[in-house]
Amino acid sequence: MPVDFQTNEEVVRAARRALDQAGWDYLVGGAESETTMRRNRAAFDKWAFLPRVLVDVSGVDPETEFLGEKIRIPVMLAPVAGMQRIHPEAAGAVAEAAAEFGTLQTVSSLTDPGMEETAEASDGVKFFQMYIQGDWAWIKEMVARIKKAGYKAFVLTVDNARYSRRERPIIGRTALANLGPSMPGPGASVTWDLMDRIKDLVDMPIMVKGIATAADAAIAVDHGVDVVWVSNHGGRQLDHGRGTLDMLPGIVEAIGGKARIVLDGGVVRGSDVVKALALGANVVAIGKLQGWGLAAAGSEGVVRTLEILEDEILSAMALLGVNSIGELSRDYLERADPVAAPHEMSAWVNLPGERLL
Repeated sequence: MPVDFQTNEEVVRAARRALDQAGWDYLVGGAESETTMRRNRAAFDKWAFLPRVLVDVSGVDPETEFLGEKIRIPVMLAPVAGMQRIHPEAAGAVAEAAAEFGTLQTVSSLTDPGMEETAEASDGVKFFQMYIQGDWAWIKEMVARIKKAGYKAFVLTVDNARYSRRERPIIGRTALANLGPSMPGPGASVTWDLMDRIKDLVDMPIMVKGIATAADAAIAVDHGVDVVWVSNHGGRQLDHGRGTLDMLPGIVEAIGGKARIVLDGGVVRGSDVVKALALGANVVAIGKLQGWGLAAAGSEGVVRTLEILEDEILSAMALLGVNSIGELSRDYLERADPVAAPHEMSAWVNLPGERLL
């Protein structure tokens, strides 16, 4: 069936129809009161655009480069664990979509169809995200497999010392029995020293995902990290944290241009992408939006989601008066009052929040 979504609101509605309650709760929910998740959205809503007019914007081009790879828009696909709960083809379908559209995929170590199978699903450029789940011998074996499979960069997630209380699946009695805050998580023993050992082992660009403060960003740069990934796990780990866009200016200052910056958390609109880049991110990553596209229509759904996002980016750039990503700066933004209460669907005027969908 041809994919004919005209807005990503339509993608979200199709995803809701396709998913059972357990799959929906897994995809859209956050930790505890979901305050962090809401602050991700609120952070974007607190910035207003300052457009410049009478600028020739007949040649707007959103293409950019990241780690030596040209990508069609400054949006990459974030690692999402358990994608088989969203669509049976899981990360394999996302691999096909990323290659077809022309962007980068980050593959989670905790999703089907597995590291090698996902790598073989398309010829697109892929990064690999790893949760530490074993000793040094286990890490060495995993890194050897990552290299052999052809991944181009290594992502270490560092905000998972314990698994959080995600109350939507808890209330729905669909939370996985072996996960919860009573047990140390796979990242509980990971330190900067271990990160250094992994960095020396992988011999490829390394990203640290889960940086939430300027202090840790500065430490990451001191340790030679290539990419600082600003993230709060989409509001799914520590509740009552800051929105990622609120973190960004301080992190940009702390890094001082010594590393590249990825930002995720609440990015669902082209205007969100433009704001993040204007404040200093090099690219953004989408997780939840990617999941909605996958649930709605598999690989084609992800491609269509990205196409709609591209249209929104083009619109925002042209109406701001910029032709390229490199022209974006804080000069195009100022602080403003939000106009609506943030929730998981507040980027769309026709979608209710408060767990009604």
